[in-house]
Amino acid sequence: MEALIPVPVLLPLLAAALKLAIGARLRRLHALISLATLAAMLVVSVILLVAADSGGPLVACVGGWPAPTGICLVADRLSTLMLVVSSAVTLCVMLYSQANAYADQEHLAPLSIFHPAYLIMVAGVADAFLSGDLFNLFVAFEMLLGGSYVLLTFGGTLPRIRAGATYTVMGLASSMLFLIALAIAYAATGTLSMAQLAERFAGLPEHLKLLVELTLLLVFAIKAAVFPMSAWLPDSYPTAPAPATAVFAGLLTKVGIYAIIRLEALLFPGGPVSTILMWAALATMLVGVAGAVAQTDIKRMLSFTLVSHIGYMVYGVALSSVPGMAGAVMYVVHHITVQTSLFLVTGLIERRTGTTSIDRLGGLMRLAPLIAVLFFIPAMNLSGIPPMSGFLGKLLLIQAGVADGGPLALTLVAGSLLTSLLTLYAVAKTWGKAFWRAPQTAPAEVTVLESEESSEEGAIRTSARLPGPMVGATAALVALALSYTVLAGPLSALAGRAAGELMARRPYLDAVAGSSR
Repeated sequence: MEALIPVPVLLPLLAAALKLAIGARLRRLHALISLATLAAMLVVSVILLVAADSGGPLVACVGGWPAPTGICLVADRLSTLMLVVSSAVTLCVMLYSQANAYADQEHLAPLSIFHPAYLIMVAGVADAFLSGDLFNLFVAFEMLLGGSYVLLTFGGTLPRIRAGATYTVMGLASSMLFLIALAIAYAATGTLSMAQLAERFAGLPEHLKLLVELTLLLVFAIKAAVFPMSAWLPDSYPTAPAPATAVFAGLLTKVGIYAIIRLEALLFPGGPVSTILMWAALATMLVGVAGAVAQTDIKRMLSFTLVSHIGYMVYGVALSSVPGMAGAVMYVVHHITVQTSLFLVTGLIERRTGTTSIDRLGGLMRLAPLIAVLFFIPAMNLSGIPPMSGFLGKLLLIQAGVADGGPLALTLVAGSLLTSLLTLYAVAKTWGKAFWRAPQTAPAEVTVLESEESSEEGAIRTSARLPGPMVGATAALVALALSYTVLAGPLSALAGRAAGELMARRPYLDAVAGSSR
């Protein structure tokens, strides 16, 4: 079984290399390779999840070198659960992109760059989830960031280049901080293996441990868009085409959250920064949702709700308890799926009407009832309407906060409830203006068939008939999020087992130590 652990990283890298060798021609073959690769990743991820849940963490050391000489990949309950969800999401987004004008523009580029860049990003995400070494985690971040730089600026329009510049600067700044943190950690302990670091940090002076923890936390907070390091996200993501925006919003920020979970649970359990994390979680929730309420564009509204709901996950981590961590894990799984589906629906709206401005939309309930349903369901899920998975994730976090009983924890409970209500207000306002009210443009302008509309982001192809794969991929993600409600018992139990394993630490440490013998 250990031989399968590197497969989610190697498969997309090999597929990306094959695509670069093929070149820009044979576009259908490109699509087939991408879909087959991502489907195979999903199957392997499910197998690893079943094995890790039943038998404990699995470890594979690269090249056969034992830790810490070799870099180990560790598949435990959390990492494999994240792999399964990310594989399902990236597969649906790839299917969506095949019918989207974003993928259709590949013939304009000197090389076929969309598919290789996407697969390299997917490989980086998988490597980040499986990495048992801090330097390999740095490499994984650079892989996924390298692919995302290309996807964000794909097409070369001025708004995308401008947004890409901001995104790149933030990425480079966090990468430099990451290297500094690695240098400090290695100088202090002589290793970057997470399992060894977890044991050797116990013997370090408190001020040195705090320095390493705060530096790493700052790095991951930038990548996860935790306030006040979140200002770059609402200006970067909305300019990208729907497939890129969807996978960025749904998945990439959660890689930062995953790293924070590993940091706080494995390396610095019960550390002194929990109070800082709680305040950061509260500020992230409230500032993000306040920005969402003020927006008049669906993409920007969703980008701000993305920031605010990152606060829920940080809140669960900051509680430093098994119930809090279980709530955070449950909410990460829910949010990856729901946020991705909402951005895909926004792409359908843009393709149908040529705009995502709420002030210019209207009457979509009558003109595009299927889009209306596909937007309404995940929007209510995001708001936490019972009995959907958003409500279940929030309920776990609220119960963990009440069980903690501290004044700050209870303040966060109140903040989370307020954020949920304001999220409902933001999406309800969007629904009312875009779907229920009368159209704001003449029907001929709204339903124009296969016409080109100029905007500052370039030509947008609008169509009264949406491509089946786009609608099907979006509906699949909406259905997947709904399935979390049906499977709430098994899923919350799995999240609880993953949280217990994380907080116990010994299963992870023993598995890595056993691979070194």
